Amino acid sequence: MSEGSVPPSAPALRVVRGEPTAAELAAVIVVLTARAGQAATTAAPDRVPSVWSARSRQMRQPLWPGHGAWRASALPG
Repeated sequence: MSEGSVPPSAPALRVVRGEPTAAELAAVIVVLTARAGQAATTAAPDRVPSVWSARSRQMRQPLWPGHGAWRASALPG
């Protein structure tokens, strides 16, 4: 058994103060279980790829002849 593990006979939930009824304990357990399930199913949102890493930026834009076209050919579209 590792140092941080809990033995199987140890309770998962312990009442420290007060005397809750069985219904109150059941309500707490239902809420905690639902909350844990919700956290497990909520995945991190997919990250939007950066414009800098877009493959379309590697494609050269069409060249249009005219005044200043040579300068515009090196600039991103």
